[in-house]
Amino acid sequence: MDEQKSHEEQKVVVTCQVTDIRMPFWSMVVFMVKWVFASIPAMIIFSVVAGLVMAAMSLLFGSLWGFHGMYREFRLPF
Repeated sequence: MDEQKSHEEQKVVVTCQVTDIRMPFWSMVVFMVKWVFASIPAMIIFSVVAGLVMAAMSLLFGSLWGFHGMYREFRLPF
C-alpha cells in the first residue's frame, strides 16, 4: 500500500527568493573576521599551486622565453 501511495504522490517544487538579510552589525563584523581567517589556508594552498605551475612552465618553456640569459645578466658581484 505504501508503494502505491508513493507512486500517486506528486512532487512539489517550491522556489524561494531572498530579498533581505537582517543581521546586527557586530555579528557581521565577527562573521567577516572569521571569513578572513578561513581564507588564509586557501590563499597559502593557492600560492603553492601557482608557484608549482609557474616553476613547471619555466622549466619547460624557460629557454623559449629567454630565461637562460637572465642569470648571466644579473649576477651578484660576490
